[in-house]
Amino acid sequence: MSAPTKMALRFPKGRFAMLSVYSFTGAAIVASTIFSLLLFLSLDDNPLMQWLFGALAVIFEAGKFYAWYEFGERRAHGNYVGALSALAFYLILALISIGGSIGGINSATNAAQSEQRQAQAQIDAYNRQIDAIEQQITLNNQAAERYIELDRIATGVARLQKENNQLRKEQQQLAFERDSLPAVAQGSILGLISNLANTLGISADQAQSWLVIFLSVLLDLFAAFFVGVIGEEQRFRHWYRHPHTTPSTPVSTKASARANEIDTKSTTPSEVPNEDADAPYADIKAALAAKTLRCSKKAVMAEYALSQEAVDALFTHLQQQGLVAKKPNHHYHWVG
Repeated sequence: MSAPTKMALRFPKGRFAMLSVYSFTGAAIVASTIFSLLLFLSLDDNPLMQWLFGALAVIFEAGKFYAWYEFGERRAHGNYVGALSALAFYLILALISIGGSIGGINSATNAAQSEQRQAQAQIDAYNRQIDAIEQQITLNNQAAERYIELDRIATGVARLQKENNQLRKEQQQLAFERDSLPAVAQGSILGLISNLANTLGISADQAQSWLVIFLSVLLDLFAAFFVGVIGEEQRFRHWYRHPHTTPSTPVSTKASARANEIDTKSTTPSEVPNEDADAPYADIKAALAAKTLRCSKKAVMAEYALSQEAVDALFTHLQQQGLVAKKPNHHYHWVG
């Protein structure tokens, strides 16, 4: 039976789909690595230590995504113990990576806020100087009124008016310099943080913390999803091009049962072993029933040094007797 007939559920993804998947995966991995680098590089100002911390961040990121890929490979091949170990390794690296991404995004956000605060501080400094001059002018006016009340206009008022005129010029110059400063632009991320804080009724710092945590986790999940898609597609393509090998992509139970039926019908009577007459077959059957031998062709071949043809005939015979069944992923399991 040809591969397309066996696998009626889907066909390999096209070039455009795979190009999109690789692009999304690469962009997500690069972004996650950059955010981790932002944190690790800020740990020390020594160039050598920065190189070491940067290499550590890259190793963590690469190892994390390979561990996720290895988890999919081992799970597809039925190695659940190995899959759990790969998953545990991925989770450890993912926690480190998410922490690095949180620190990197938070660092970038703090830098944007720092620039905004510096620009606002310059404006506030000009405003304080202008207010101080205004207060001095007010005091001079009050003193001038006092001079007028004491009939000392000639000695004090003229001097105060001259001083006020000079202060007004300084005030206007400061206002001109303040208005000439670049406008304080609020970045999109700062605007988002402000809107979240107003919507949720929390402080801006809390909104920033929740936002960076959400973005970091989302970035890791996004990259892990597409790494899994790539791994699954590679396994499927391998099976699609080599249909006689053990497939790693699950198929429907109905299609699997139909394939088993066709394989059973195509087996000649001469290929069916006589398990009662031949001792190894009886031993194999007993070992499978006692679950001391893993129910797979490779395990039987390795344990009893049988040929591929003999093992195929044995499993076909066991299937006919209803002792062995084939899972949707074409792995065998003992039914008894």
